[in-house]
Amino acid sequence: MSQFAIYPSLAGRPVFITGGASGIGAGLVAAFARQQAVVHFVDIDAAASQALVTHLHAESCAYRVSFDHCDIRDVAALQRSIHHFEANQGPIRVLVNNAANDDRHDWREVTPDYWDDRMAINLRPQFFAIQAAAPGMARAGGGSIINFGSISWKVALGEMPGYTTAKAAVHGLTRTMARDLGESAIRVNTVIPGAVLTERQLDKWITPEDKMHLASVQCLKRHLAPEHVAPTVLFLAADDSAQCTAHEYFVDAGWG
Repeated sequence: MSQFAIYPSLAGRPVFITGGASGIGAGLVAAFARQQAVVHFVDIDAAASQALVTHLHAESCAYRVSFDHCDIRDVAALQRSIHHFEANQGPIRVLVNNAANDDRHDWREVTPDYWDDRMAINLRPQFFAIQAAAPGMARAGGGSIINFGSISWKVALGEMPGYTTAKAAVHGLTRTMARDLGESAIRVNTVIPGAVLTERQLDKWITPEDKMHLASVQCLKRHLAPEHVAPTVLFLAADDSAQCTAHEYFVDAGWG
């Protein structure tokens, strides 16, 4: 916690995060809890979700963290979770659309159903979470929506066209919703992580050779971890970024 700034405006603020059980999402849940926010997250992995909540409550009984088991492809279930959280804690003031799935796939083998599933995980929930949370946020006087993009399409990575297409569309969503919601004092931004070495990435794809390549393309040679992403998200969630909207914020160690 010592490496993060303290944002008084986040204390007591209702925060909703998708995909909060592991990786970057778990880092975000912990970071907001340590800011004394009221944090609720959804994830498809109930066991990992419960383990995170148990760990954080053991760290401090003052943390207010809860979760719902939810497959975000089920828009009705996602929106029910948002409305239930609002009913208990008041309007959501920070929405973080973090959940995604970057499974690799060969473009020659993609079916219409598989393509639709990539959109149903990586793009569609971001809009429908905004649709559910923004009215209450507006009534409360404003707030912050943070959508997660990806470095993948920026640097033309291959082997996952469904994912990169969805992630390229995220910033279009950010820009249009920033315009539509700006009159309600709701800020909408995109965070673009670089190659964050989560357990999932290391288990499934990142080899020692990949680590060497990443060091060669990054200006900063330290490998990215989830805790490197959270400070930027906290800043965009807090009142300190009151005039920041409709933009992309990179946490990529200078990939170029």
